Amino acid sequence: MPALNVEFSDRELEDLRQMARERGTSMKALVREAAAADIVRHRALQEGAETFRQFFTAHAEEFAAAFPEDERARGGARPV
Repeated sequence: MPALNVEFSDRELEDLRQMARERGTSMKALVREAAAADIVRHRALQEGAETFRQFFTAHAEEFAAAFPEDERARGGARPV
C-alpha cells in the first residue's frame, strides 16, 4: 500500500502521541482514521452541494417567483 510521510510540529506530535495513548491505538492508525474521516466528510459535502445545485436549477423559476426581490435586475447588479 502506498505510504505518505507527514511532518508535524513538536507540539502536534506530542498531542498525537497523547491522543493515541488515550485511545489505545497507534499514531499511524489515529492519523489514518482522521484523514479517512475527513475524506468521507469532504465527499459528502461535495455530493450534497451537487444535489442542491441540481435541485435549485430544476426549481429556479419557482424560487424566482417566490423570492422576486432576490432576482437580479435586468442589466444591473444583484441587490444587497
